[in-house]
Amino acid sequence: MYYRDHPPPHFHAEYGEHEITVDIDSGIVQGRFPRRALTAVLDWYNLHQDELARNWELVQTRQPLEPIDPLE
Repeated sequence: MYYRDHPPPHFHAEYGEHEITVDIDSGIVQGRFPRRALTAVLDWYNLHQDELARNWELVQTRQPLEPIDPLE
């Protein structure tokens, strides 16, 4: 997430030269990722959707983000 980002609530993921954005409310992905990397990002998103939504609220008020555990 970036502090100067725009609605709707979303997060960015990068893998090599690829970048995607994932809508926090719907899980809709914009951009292209290799299949294995996309699966990992979406697995992580499904585990942490509530935390991502909370961090989006923090970003909007320029507060520090709360850490979110990586996918294990």
